[in-house]
Amino acid sequence: MAASYELYLFLLPTLLYFIVFHYIPMYGVQIAFKRFIAAEGVAGSPWAGLEHFERFFQSFQFWTLLRNTLGLSLYELLVAFPAPIALALLINQLASERFKKFVQTVTYAPHFISVVVVVGMLNLFLSPRNGLVNRAIEMFGGTPVFFMANPDWFKTIFVFSGVWQNAGWSTIVYLAALTAINPELHEAAVVDGASKWQRVRHIDLPGIAPTVVILWILTVGSFMTVGYEKVYLMQNQLNIDSSEIIQTYVYKVGLLDAQYSYSAAIGLFNSAINFALLVAVNGWARRMKQASLW
Repeated sequence: MAASYELYLFLLPTLLYFIVFHYIPMYGVQIAFKRFIAAEGVAGSPWAGLEHFERFFQSFQFWTLLRNTLGLSLYELLVAFPAPIALALLINQLASERFKKFVQTVTYAPHFISVVVVVGMLNLFLSPRNGLVNRAIEMFGGTPVFFMANPDWFKTIFVFSGVWQNAGWSTIVYLAALTAINPELHEAAVVDGASKWQRVRHIDLPGIAPTVVILWILTVGSFMTVGYEKVYLMQNQLNIDSSEIIQTYVYKVGLLDAQYSYSAAIGLFNSAINFALLVAVNGWARRMKQASLW
């Protein structure tokens, strides 16, 4: 450590960030087991045991929240996770470096658009009156659809707009992994008469497999954590049955209704599921002799 102290100094701001904003706040998690009274503080508030957890599990909203959160998370995992892998493999096959850089720029530029702006764009494009999508439907003789108010369309709009916004940015990691593959493997495969698909299947995919597994573990580890900002902005009274998830419910009961202990208990339950999934998937990766976090 003394010989490489400069590297540890570079690491220090990151360590301080996690200590200050992630570890020290864990002290407040105990309010999930208390009847928190702001005037008494965390330490002075009386203990409530598992009262808040029981209240949540017995709530009529519990199964709806769990179903919506799991459904949206699984939809994202099945669609949004493989999308950047496929895009990276396609970009890697482009022969023109200039065109490749152009495609990369165009695909990851949406990542820098604010979530508020993206939801505003969705409202404009999917408007039943003047929206581009409904105008196209009318041109082909169809009937306009109020997409943003239809519960059946909520998950699809949320996931695919997320793919459009983030898939290009996520390809950066996979493209970096692809560049680390020895080009002599591709040269030998071409000499042996391998097609592009065979080279992708037997060289590119195995080459990026460790990166894919690590990112998959991290993704599953945050399986229950759906970005509530976008969900909350897309919510309305007509699609609430499909769009109300644990994160938006915690925001409403915790900050809007000031039920701090109750919302803390729900958040802790959500985090416990994420932690259990992370440990389970990491253990599975180790048993399969794949890359793992530990």
